[in-house]
Amino acid sequence: MRVNKTFINFFIGGAILLSVIFLTVSCSNQSAASPSQSSNLETTFSTNPQVKAAQELISKSPDAPLGYTMLALSYIKLARESGDFSLNSKAETAVNRALELEAENVIAKKLQASLFLTFHRFPEALEAATKLQQQYPQDSFIYGMLTDANVELGNYEEAVKSVQKMVDLKPSMESYARVSHVRSLYGDTNGAKEAMGMAAKIADPSDKEARAWCRVHLGNEYFKTGQYDDAEAAYDLALKIFPEYHLALAAKGQARMAAGDYENAVKFLTQSQDRVPLTETVILLGDLYRKTGNADKAKQQYELAEFIEQKLGNTDMRRLALLWADQDVKLDEALAIAEKEHATRKDIFTADIYAWCLYKTGNFQAAQNIINEAMRLKTKDARIFYHAGMIEKGLGNKKAAADYLQKALQTNPSFDVLQAENAKTALQELK
Repeated sequence: MRVNKTFINFFIGGAILLSVIFLTVSCSNQSAASPSQSSNLETTFSTNPQVKAAQELISKSPDAPLGYTMLALSYIKLARESGDFSLNSKAETAVNRALELEAENVIAKKLQASLFLTFHRFPEALEAATKLQQQYPQDSFIYGMLTDANVELGNYEEAVKSVQKMVDLKPSMESYARVSHVRSLYGDTNGAKEAMGMAAKIADPSDKEARAWCRVHLGNEYFKTGQYDDAEAAYDLALKIFPEYHLALAAKGQARMAAGDYENAVKFLTQSQDRVPLTETVILLGDLYRKTGNADKAKQQYELAEFIEQKLGNTDMRRLALLWADQDVKLDEALAIAEKEHATRKDIFTADIYAWCLYKTGNFQAAQNIINEAMRLKTKDARIFYHAGMIEKGLGNKKAAADYLQKALQTNPSFDVLQAENAKTALQELK
């Protein structure tokens, strides 16, 4: 079996430890919690059976690394389930202590590399995972981390090789989910849905969050190509499996937006934000308020997004740069952020945001060069097509502009509640 750019035929399997890490890395966006939320969460975490067991083991054997790795894994799992990103910092502290006690502890080194991914320290993650792979060339967990790091850094051919090796060694929910993501990047949306559907089917039945996560991401693949009914069905199933799951609530809200049901969209997005105020959810709700004419609430949402990104130590400011570029505010700051990110990360989404910031600051030719970089994998992403169309329009290339804008709207007519309308207006102007 080979994984090429059509990614066909995979086997079945499972890996609980890897699912804990993979889902945490995949959802690692900074969030803020109110004092009352933090207090309630702290009480919950301190009474968690896994945390208590790990702490008891540390108490009995304070100079052994096992208790600290168990504690780190417990915190990572809780971070995944609760959406409280700060728990990963507690996990990192525990991992560092384990490595102080035993520098070559394999579990601790794996956890350390995975936390590098969670904290968006991708070059460090790649270096750590590469060293581990050299020591343990038959470990599927390590190839998962290599896949993630290479995807985030834009090393796509290396990511293909890593995910192939991973699925060869141990086909599982985690390997299928990664296959789905890589297929999607290469424009194979049907293959991406197939792989994520398989991941959902073989996910650990006792892990409700993992099963719901798969359904949300399956729905996202449908949403990307404008199949809104199928997307919403997947989100509904995710909420049935794991009620009040913040990722599913946000996705359901976006699906309701696409359907023009703004009242229920506000309800679902608000519920998601109340549970875990991720930047993406905060901005979605702000855009929805702006769309419905509630400027004051929209402003509050955008200010909250800026607070989360700027004040809470987030290491990935790309979403903030995109927000400012979309709103035509703080364009020099947005460009500086995007340029800095692009200097170290060559993935297509960083390139897309950088190109958009260049366009917004009037550098159309440079924007064209970078947007071509963003489209190099033939990814079916309406936002990238929209940006390409606007850049070509800025350069006076009317036919290319119209082709890209039409492609964006054909791919996903409701890719963004505000920008999709801009795409339609620009297309009408060209016609």
